[in-house]
Amino acid sequence: MSGKTIVMTSGKGGVGKTTATANVGVGLALRGKRVVVIDTDIGLRNLDVVMGLENRIVYDLIDVVEERCRVEQALIRDKHAGELYLIAAAQTRDKDCISSQQLIDLCRQLEADFDYVIVDCPAGIEQGFRNAIAAAREALVVTTPEVSAIRDADRVIGLLHASDIHSAKLIINRIKPEMVRQGDMLDASDVLDMLAVDAIGLIPADDRVITTTNNGTPVAHDVQSPSGREFVRIAARIDGEYTPMIDPVEEQSTSIMDKVRTLMGITRKASTHV
Repeated sequence: MSGKTIVMTSGKGGVGKTTATANVGVGLALRGKRVVVIDTDIGLRNLDVVMGLENRIVYDLIDVVEERCRVEQALIRDKHAGELYLIAAAQTRDKDCISSQQLIDLCRQLEADFDYVIVDCPAGIEQGFRNAIAAAREALVVTTPEVSAIRDADRVIGLLHASDIHSAKLIINRIKPEMVRQGDMLDASDVLDMLAVDAIGLIPADDRVITTTNNGTPVAHDVQSPSGREFVRIAARIDGEYTPMIDPVEEQSTSIMDKVRTLMGITRKASTHV
């Protein structure tokens, strides 16, 4: 097996990067792929909580690179998604205790056994960021339709290009269709024009993300969730399947029109019996 390492990054914290990592991992595993997600946010680990695996950690990333355990001992199998595994970040160390080369070596080793290695990058552009991108062959940049997040994403895309990662794709998270229609939020085309990269996913704001995250079950498992369905589509695109991009603003407008048409149909039927 010759797998692929993808880094999930953002620059700005709080845009949903870790949630995206977990859900893309779930989406790929649901397609029958062997997937490992690595939390490299040393000292501030969160990926284990999003996946509901925080009580199952015995060994972490630093234990692996410092050879206190075998890689297999640090792999935590997901409770819901079959061939999805986590390597958790250390909670009591800092980001400088791992080198770029150590992470590269680990990812190359994992690529021999997994279809996808997804590296959850720390926020910011310091050493932790440089370590995470060093191991990657491709990058997904998570942002939201806010000026500060877009500016940080632009900086990150430039750094990725400087590191010879030219295939970065954008995930625009937390799109609020009503705010876009009112002109209070940038729409997806505005963001893409500013960043000059292709989108791989447009995620609507969705309260189910909070609920499922608090329950330790990524929203990609929830077929009723608009954001969950889009994460599954993102996984399909990563895996090479053509899946049409759905703009949440257009999707909501279509949904409203369908309801209107349904109501009008009912009204017409009722009027024919008067």
